[in-house]
Amino acid sequence: MARHRYRRGRRARLLALLLGVTTAAAVALAHDPAEPAPLRTPPAARPVAGLYLDPGGLAPRYLRNLRKSGRHREAAVIRRIADQPAATWFTDARPGFADRARRLVTAASTTGRVPVVTLYFIPHRDCRQYSAGGARSAQSYRNWISSMAGAMRGHRAMVILEPDAVAQAVSGCLGPRAAAARYTLLAHAVDTLRAQPGVAVYLDAGHPGWVSAARMAPALRRSGATRARGFALNVANFHTTDTNLRYGTELSRLLAGRHFVVDTSRNGNGPARRGRGDRLWCNPPGRRLGHVPTLRTGRELVDAYLWVKRPGESDGACGGGAPPAGQWYPAYARSLTGS
Repeated sequence: MARHRYRRGRRARLLALLLGVTTAAAVALAHDPAEPAPLRTPPAARPVAGLYLDPGGLAPRYLRNLRKSGRHREAAVIRRIADQPAATWFTDARPGFADRARRLVTAASTTGRVPVVTLYFIPHRDCRQYSAGGARSAQSYRNWISSMAGAMRGHRAMVILEPDAVAQAVSGCLGPRAAAARYTLLAHAVDTLRAQPGVAVYLDAGHPGWVSAARMAPALRRSGATRARGFALNVANFHTTDTNLRYGTELSRLLAGRHFVVDTSRNGNGPARRGRGDRLWCNPPGRRLGHVPTLRTGRELVDAYLWVKRPGESDGACGGGAPPAGQWYPAYARSLTGS
């Protein structure tokens, strides 16, 4: 029992140091109760201490415009999204991208909170589908990762590395040679980013409805997951928190006990049902906000519930008058709140 308390306390101190939360909060994170209470989607609340709310996000900006124009009723609805910390995405190499990252982590440091940073620039991104793009070559991607790591030097951050990149490689959208090259690039990115003290790297591992843990784990190993802090689940998807916890626990067992985070931004009602013509991943109707972002999960392996996909931003122009991926979609934002 004494040894167990020592290990739990040591985990708490390490997590507190890494993420900048209090040791008491990290103890709650490190503790895995024998009979945890069932997870429920709580009502929206004020931002959780410890995670940084980026005021430059589309939701906070839209909220400010609503207030300026006197649309207070709609503003009260959008506050349920805009007042919660969400990830800031970096998706291109336009001039000034590293300076933007540096400003983000510096601003977070001044508030004593931790920013969530999503890096989404892998070559052949999204297998040239709705979110096509990414670096033009392996070397340009390495240079980009080095610039991002340099921008975060001396600051804390939780980094979600390349949503869908591993799962798409495993599921066959790349040939064997291109998939192997992708794993090598991801491993390089993990090593480059984790070299910065205070940067916790979570390599994206898809979601429970995509690739089995038995197939995903070897690819994650090749991509450096066992050298990262851990892996991320459910980014931009809708699977329930409980389903992700089961899948993540199985993956962790296959990955030397790596920790993980879960994107709960839109999983309050779980995934949409399959039907004729349905796009289950692209702005599906009837979805709801999930568990609010927090570092206090009460689960030993789960470092955080996060809003990685920023609620209210479109998944793509996939019918129904939706704007392109990443653009603000007011009607969808309102529907996620149940309004």
